[in-house]
Amino acid sequence: MSFKTVQPASPRMNRCELAVPGSSPHMFEKAAKADADIVFLDLEDAVAPDKKAEARRNVIDAIGDVDWGDKTLSVRINGLDTHYMYRDVVDLLENCSERLDLIMIPKVGTAADVYAVDMLVTQIETAKGRKKRIGLEHIIETALGMQNMEEIAAASPRNESLHFGVADYAASIKARTTMIGGPNPDYGVLTGGPDDAERAYHWGDMWHYAIARMVVVARANGLRPIDGPFGDFSDSDGFRAHANRAAVLGCEGKWAIHPKQIALANEVMGPKASEVEKARRILAAMEQATREGKGAVALDGKLIDIASIRQAEGLVAMADRLAGRS
Repeated sequence: MSFKTVQPASPRMNRCELAVPGSSPHMFEKAAKADADIVFLDLEDAVAPDKKAEARRNVIDAIGDVDWGDKTLSVRINGLDTHYMYRDVVDLLENCSERLDLIMIPKVGTAADVYAVDMLVTQIETAKGRKKRIGLEHIIETALGMQNMEEIAAASPRNESLHFGVADYAASIKARTTMIGGPNPDYGVLTGGPDDAERAYHWGDMWHYAIARMVVVARANGLRPIDGPFGDFSDSDGFRAHANRAAVLGCEGKWAIHPKQIALANEVMGPKASEVEKARRILAAMEQATREGKGAVALDGKLIDIASIRQAEGLVAMADRLAGRS
């Protein structure tokens, strides 16, 4: 391990992050009762320009009036390139209750964007005597944000998570796709050569690089990497496949833009019973080896390394936390 110690962000369950438009207050109570770990009330893309002020008032009232249970509560503000953003932050933190946990910043492009929001939040917290320090979530959804992700991730001690916003990212890099988070049939390769009688066509994952890069940067800075939206909420199999690939790459959560996607995200991003059982056996084998004074730990004829033990500890901790919640 490096001599540099990576300090993890505030530990939170983040399997599913549910998006709820701030202009739709009739959805707030349902979101509060849903099984998502985090709910973000949206003031940005899901709200029309002439509804921004009304949505802001709705969100401020809902933060204090709705019973959000043990959920983490976030608000997505408007981008720094709009004239809505400063009022989102000021009105929100000067008027909402202490129940708010996070602010989500869209289209983060540079570390200076993070610095600007951090400065504003810090001044309001100090002036109003707010007791809870607000954390920051960042959506990487532009070419500029992808280029500057390392600086963004390290720009504030408030930082908690990085999210991949696939739709705006696709538009930013002028990708040839219109599907939010899905595959493109043109992104693939043929097997064999021109003289082969049969050649199979294999689709590829055009978002692999972006997500893999985000995971590395997030983990290197102690943040949670979260995969963003999958647009076709009628395609459960497609959602599950893309969530699985994000989880394999190291993401610990995925957005739900529809209630149908909540259980799917929790299923994929949560610990599987078979994995938890194996993890408990790994930890038991480690404890047995320690009692016997052995330097190596083996289970089922396989050597268990330190990395496996750390992963086992993380799985068991999550399973125990979920069991305690239920």
